[in-house]
Amino acid sequence: MRTVKAIIPAAGLGTRLRPLTYTRPKPVLRVAGKPIIVHAIETLQAAGITEIGVVVSEITRAEIQHAIEHVSGVHITLIDQHEQLGLGHAVLVARDWVGQDDFCVYLGDNLFEFGARPFVDRFLAERPAALIALVQVEDPTAFGVAQLDGTRITRLVEKPRVPPSNLAVAGLYCFTPQIFAVLDGMPPSARGEYEITDGIQALIEADAAVLGQPVRGWWKDTGRPADLLDANRLLLERIEHDVQGTVEESRITGRVVIPASARVTRSKIVGPVMLGEGVVIEDAYIGPFTSIGQGSVVREAEVEHSVIDAEARIEHMSKRLQDCLIGVRAQVRGGRTVPRTHKLTISDASVVELA
Repeated sequence: MRTVKAIIPAAGLGTRLRPLTYTRPKPVLRVAGKPIIVHAIETLQAAGITEIGVVVSEITRAEIQHAIEHVSGVHITLIDQHEQLGLGHAVLVARDWVGQDDFCVYLGDNLFEFGARPFVDRFLAERPAALIALVQVEDPTAFGVAQLDGTRITRLVEKPRVPPSNLAVAGLYCFTPQIFAVLDGMPPSARGEYEITDGIQALIEADAAVLGQPVRGWWKDTGRPADLLDANRLLLERIEHDVQGTVEESRITGRVVIPASARVTRSKIVGPVMLGEGVVIEDAYIGPFTSIGQGSVVREAEVEHSVIDAEARIEHMSKRLQDCLIGVRAQVRGGRTVPRTHKLTISDASVVELA
């Protein structure tokens, strides 16, 4: 069987997720207890891919390296992209690392209910020049868009004003090394980037086989804050009940993960909920679809449908926090009077006092 490698582009700044990405790159943000990039690596590993190149920039390298340092079972190589000039450029800088092997490009901020294996298996079975994951979307103008003849893609356009279909490229591509020949020397697009869609279109015009395969199940692009919350919800649907930590005078219902080092006192937790190592929950309510990072404290507060990152503190809140993204070491403290509800997106090391 031919070797298939994978490239994860992770050099971008994630501007759509600011303020969360002012201090950390998007791939290291956590959903369901793990950095987004770790979910991507595990997805590729489940598809049988063990050689993964992560394309990084000078800004993202250290944080990416830290996020993946405990990943096992795969060999990961960091590949430097000194200028962020588009996805086509990110693929091209990995050319020497890929060599003569076939490879996949997996956008690490994408999640697929059934993972990457259906696409990798078909690619290996038929070995077209390219195989692209496609998903039906309501507004194709924000994506690369495909036009099909059967399963063969006859046209691919990046962010078109007038889309040829509602089939969007879903962030997973499989290629033979033939793609490098068309990317090398290709001019930039009108927005100054080297678009992977232009490269694929060049394959189509050269009469190479470019196939589209629909995504089964859900697909989630975690490019915006609301998408992170939704991804957290979808992934928490998969967890199994596992309570090992200290639980005193508390009520635990549904699927809840409490590691041995965590402590829950005089509180109610309704799953699915995932607590990290060393989390302390006191006199609190934790509602469904909430993940809380290691070392965080929730005391005299109610939290639901939220992502709380590591070492955060939420204390003395008289009203429930819902649909919140709370960054590393952020603090949310209640005061004497509060609005009826709060919806917060808080960057790392922030302090918010509600009075």
